[in-house]
Amino acid sequence: MSLRSPLLALFIASLSFAAGAQNRDVRLPDLGSSAGALISPQEASQYGSAMLHQMRALHMVLDDPQANEYLNSVGYRLVAASDDPKQKFTFFVVRDKEINAFAAPGGYIGVNAGLITIAQDESELAGVMAHEIGHISQHHLERAFEASKKDAPLMALVLLGAIAAGASGHNSGDAGMAVLAGGQGLIAQRQINFTRSDEAEADRVGIQTLARAGYDPEAMADFFQRMEDTLRPGSGGVSVPELLQTHPVTASRISDARARARTLEQQMKKQPHPTLNRAALENSTVPLPFVKDPSTLTARPTSNGHKGIAGLSLFKLMRERVRVLSGDPNKLLDYYAGNFSRPGFDTPSNRYGYALTLIQTGQPAKAIRQLQPLLKQHPGNTTLRLALAQAEFQNGEHAAAFDLYAALSANAPDDHAIAMAYAHALTQAGTQKQARKAEDMLRPMLDDSEDPDLFTSYARASEKAGMPIRAGEAFAYASYLSGRPFDAMQQFRRLLDRPNLDYYQRARINAHIAQLTPLLLELRKRKVDTPDRDDGSHSLPDRSKEGSASQLCFSLTCG
Repeated sequence: MSLRSPLLALFIASLSFAAGAQNRDVRLPDLGSSAGALISPQEASQYGSAMLHQMRALHMVLDDPQANEYLNSVGYRLVAASDDPKQKFTFFVVRDKEINAFAAPGGYIGVNAGLITIAQDESELAGVMAHEIGHISQHHLERAFEASKKDAPLMALVLLGAIAAGASGHNSGDAGMAVLAGGQGLIAQRQINFTRSDEAEADRVGIQTLARAGYDPEAMADFFQRMEDTLRPGSGGVSVPELLQTHPVTASRISDARARARTLEQQMKKQPHPTLNRAALENSTVPLPFVKDPSTLTARPTSNGHKGIAGLSLFKLMRERVRVLSGDPNKLLDYYAGNFSRPGFDTPSNRYGYALTLIQTGQPAKAIRQLQPLLKQHPGNTTLRLALAQAEFQNGEHAAAFDLYAALSANAPDDHAIAMAYAHALTQAGTQKQARKAEDMLRPMLDDSEDPDLFTSYARASEKAGMPIRAGEAFAYASYLSGRPFDAMQQFRRLLDRPNLDYYQRARINAHIAQLTPLLLELRKRKVDTPDRDDGSHSLPDRSKEGSASQLCFSLTCG
């Protein structure tokens, strides 16, 4: 990924979002006089990317390879069935228990952990995601920005900075969550103020996409209906779900959605949406690093969700995974252990969630005892096998864990989740030769990745493998992706001071520095604070002496 930024204000505006968590007296950036212009696709992508970096800086994003792969597989199944399958999207999980989802420019769609854990099946999750995809594909965000000409361009992130500044007060420790609580709704369309016609259009397009992708087209209406039911007297609902605040639902809207869904069902019985073959899909969709066979995107869902194996729903496994990784493990121990006696609760997915919680709380032996019976019933399930390998490794059974990881890797050598888990084990407990194997597995996955955890894993493997320069570059880039650009610059500068750099290493580091320099100069000029708290004491290089900026290169073909 390149650090080139034709519109630096995009990143600067998002940095003001995090700045309020550090300093109440924050100065919001002046974004110039182009408020009336629609943002270009490149600018929209930079906006969304910058937003994601800053959400990571405040620990708002759940960067779990398995959850990310699952969410993107569902998302791109919908995209492949949409009217614009070439649009690039990035789907990610937000660490928030509120029931909500939101779309941001550039095809960035965040789904709250609370929404995933409350959904009853994959179709309900897909219904909400299809609605957000509809907002992007119908350009509702651009229309909203154009409608607010009197405000600064990209006002959403600028106002987030103001909200953060006002919310920080004396309780700076909770400032990050205050920003999320006060500002996420703004990202999530509260201040964008989609019109009723926009919402209706997103419903219409989303329902059509759902049907084409093979999901229940009534799932969107079902989910909204269930959320609305929580508000009825005697239902036990105590507050309005965030989803209903940002996506107002009326009885007529739900009725219209159901009517449209049923009409589509009848139409598709007469004229089904054509299934594309692999060659056609490869030509019509964007490259997807986590999809090895694009034809799987148009496979019909089973009653257990996509990739369901012998009655074990991948959706339900991932729902419990998100619940555990975004929640309090100690409280979840009581939640699982205390409910297995309840009718209908003792399911494979809940046993899996309990095992994950035991791993999270340092009880791997108990986790193994939970997972082994599940694997006897579902011996080929990758999710369960990965959990068992993790538990075995944590329990000190390194040889058994390595054997299981090796088998998983041999079966799916390009799977990011397997590669990262295997590489972590090799780096933590393996030899230098095994660390080099981990480095070899991870390096091809770095191209076009925006996952800071992947770069951190690669850095640790490279460090143990005796490749300190590669490790340093990856650590620095992980800092950049995590919304810490000044920290990234300092790491690159320290690398440049190392003796015995060869020509290619020095050229790569100089390119990284050249790309970061204009961004940091602009941040200082506008007095925008960042989470890495740069005080301006470190001099920045003269970019004219560094040569032209080139793309950050971690690929196999780099020097």
